[in-house]
Amino acid sequence: MKLNKVEKSWILYDVANSAFTLIMSATIPIYFAALYNDAITGVPATTFFGFSTSISVAIIALLSPFMGAVADHKGLKKKLFVGSILIGVLGGLAFTAISNWIFFLVLFIISRVGYSFANVFYDSMLTDVTTNEKMDAVSAYGYAFGYIGSTIPFIMGIILITFYKNIGISEGQATQLSFLIALAWWVLFTIPLLRNVKQTYYTETESHLLANSFKRVGQTFNKIKKNRALFFYIIAYFFYIDGVYTIISMASSFGKELKLETTGLIAALLLTQFIAFPFAIFAGMLAKKYKVLSLLKIYICIYGFVAVFGFFLHYMWQFWILAIIVGLAQGGVQSLSRSYFGKLVPKENSNEYFGFFDIFGKYADLLGPILIGFSGLFLGSSRYAILFLVVFFIIGFVLLTKVEKIIKEEKTS
Repeated sequence: MKLNKVEKSWILYDVANSAFTLIMSATIPIYFAALYNDAITGVPATTFFGFSTSISVAIIALLSPFMGAVADHKGLKKKLFVGSILIGVLGGLAFTAISNWIFFLVLFIISRVGYSFANVFYDSMLTDVTTNEKMDAVSAYGYAFGYIGSTIPFIMGIILITFYKNIGISEGQATQLSFLIALAWWVLFTIPLLRNVKQTYYTETESHLLANSFKRVGQTFNKIKKNRALFFYIIAYFFYIDGVYTIISMASSFGKELKLETTGLIAALLLTQFIAFPFAIFAGMLAKKYKVLSLLKIYICIYGFVAVFGFFLHYMWQFWILAIIVGLAQGGVQSLSRSYFGKLVPKENSNEYFGFFDIFGKYADLLGPILIGFSGLFLGSSRYAILFLVVFFIIGFVLLTKVEKIIKEEKTS
C-alpha cells in the first residue's frame, strides 16, 4: 500500500514513542528493582512498580476525556500534544538522574502521564491523516514500524549496559545513558509529525472553552451510550486490553520476581518487538479480507493462553516461548482496536471520543497492575494475578460477540 507524506509522518511518531514504551516495559522495571534492592522486607519491587503504574494511568484516565474535548477545538490538538511530550521528556530526564527509589517512582509517574497524554492526541490524529478505507493498514503500519524502530535505541542501550566496563562507567550510569538515548529518539522522530500533520477535523473555538468542554464530555458519553455497538465495543476493549497492557508493562518485572536472568529477559522482550513488526503489518492485510471483530477475538484467545501459560512459568525457556507468542498477537490487537474505533466515531470530535477510548484503556491498565501489586503484597507472588487476567479476556471475547450481533441486527433491520 502506498503511503503519502502525512501518513508517513504520523507513523514515524509510533517509531518515536515506542522507544520509551520499550524501556518502560523492559529496562526501567529492572533498573527500579536494583534501586529498590528489597528496601522493605517481604514486599517485592513488583508491588510498588505496579502501584506506580496504576497511579499514573488513573491520572490520565480521569483527565483524558476533558483534554480530548478541549483538543477538538481548532488549533489546540497539536499544542496540547507538544505540551504532553515536554512533560514526558522532562520527567524522563529528571528520573534518569535520581538514585532514590521513591523519588524515582514519583518522576516516573510524571513522565508516564506526559507520554500517555501525547498518545491520546496522537491516536486521534489517525482520523486527520487518512481515510476510513486505509485506516486499518495505516494504524497497523504505525505499530509495526514502532516495534522495529524502537529496537534501535534499545539495542544501543543494551550495548552500553553490557560493555560499560570498557568505557569506564558503572552499570547504573550505562543504564541511565540508555534512558537518555530513548528520550532523544522520542524527540527526534516527533519532528516529522510536527512539521507535516495538520488538524483537519475540528470544532470552532468557542467562548467559555473550559466550561463548555466539560459539558461536551457529558454529551459525548450520552451519545456513546445510545450507540449500542460503540458502547459494548468500548466496554469489551476495557476488559481485553487490561490483560494485554498488564502483560506488556509487567512482563520483565514479573520475570525478575521469578529470579530469571536479566540479559535473557531483555533479549526475549526484544525478540517480541522483531516478531511483532511483520505480524502487525499482517494484521492490517488480514483486515482487508476478514472482519476486524473476528480477528480481535482470535488475538484475545492467544492472550488468554499466554495468561494461563504464564501462571505455570518457572524457567527462562518458557519466558522465551511466551515472548514469541505475544509477538504474534501484540501488534494486531492494538492496531486493529485503534483503527476500528476510529472508524466508528465522528471525525470532527475524534479527540473527545478517543479521550473516552483512552479512559477505558487506561482504567484497564490501572486494574491489572493493581491486581499484580495486591497479589504480591498479600499472596507473596504475582502469578495469581496473571492467571486472573483470563477472566478479563473471556469477558472481552463475549462482549465482542455481542457487538457482532448488534451490528448484524442493525444491518438487517
